[in-house]
Amino acid sequence: MGSFGPPVNLPHFHFSEDTLRPGTASWSSTCNVVRRALEDYGFFLVTYDKITPDMHDSTFNAVQELFDGVPTDTKMKNTYEKPLNGYVGQIPKLPLHESLGIDDATSFEGTQRFTDTMWPGTGNNSFCHTIHSYAKLAGNLDQIASRMIFESYGVEQHYDSYIKSTAYLLRLIKNRAPKGDEPNLGFINHTDKSFTTVLHQNGHVNGLEVEMKNGEWIKVEMSSSIFVVMAGDALMAWSNDRIQSPNHKVTIIGDQDRYTLAQFSFNNGVIQVPDQLVDDEHPLKYKPFDHLGLLRYYRTDEGYKSKCPIKSYCGIY
Repeated sequence: MGSFGPPVNLPHFHFSEDTLRPGTASWSSTCNVVRRALEDYGFFLVTYDKITPDMHDSTFNAVQELFDGVPTDTKMKNTYEKPLNGYVGQIPKLPLHESLGIDDATSFEGTQRFTDTMWPGTGNNSFCHTIHSYAKLAGNLDQIASRMIFESYGVEQHYDSYIKSTAYLLRLIKNRAPKGDEPNLGFINHTDKSFTTVLHQNGHVNGLEVEMKNGEWIKVEMSSSIFVVMAGDALMAWSNDRIQSPNHKVTIIGDQDRYTLAQFSFNNGVIQVPDQLVDDEHPLKYKPFDHLGLLRYYRTDEGYKSKCPIKSYCGIY
């Protein structure tokens, strides 16, 4: 499991109008430091001003309304054909965790379908518009980060086709505070199966812990104005192992519930390592792979038990 090391000065960026203009010197330099942060840590922190404090508050109020107001049997109707997309909860070994997924959350239709399932008959226009607005802005943040990654590696010509085939899953997560002698594990050690993940939490109720390359674990201090952009297994494969998807978990300390929004990017097509990222120092390590096929593989016994599912799914040995 490793141990906690000394505090780490994590990379933290401020995405402002100056840094978000492609073609400028500020954009180019930010692209490079973002890439290095992902190569060194597998994630970075970012302040993104387009999601305002008012939007943060209204979004998490809507999330809390969902968890507190919708019956469990209704939440369990949150199902999709895509694996890993629907309701997760009522797990005896993870009593603190409950989450729901909104597939294609950046489309209004995707959020509307979810809302109609949670509030059958009456709907909930306020929830639908609030969550959809958040998902679109989180998607914009993800696309900025993804474009920076592509440009920093000199493969920007592949960015547009990647984005056109990408859809977002927004997962709404509640980790309640432990009661009595309950274990404080909010969610197990894992790597994300996404290309990238954007994480955002309510206020200062921390819980995210990430394993560094040296095996030490760090606690990630966040706030209502900070987002985490994290590499998933698909990005690790696409980058030919230049970027590692970090192992992470959630531990709940204290007496406050933790609400989190996690927006995952999944590509609907085939992902492959760009030719520019293959050389003598970095021989090809992954075959082209179907991203949704990776999710289906992970749900098999072989995939779930694998130490590194992406490598067992499409790795070259």
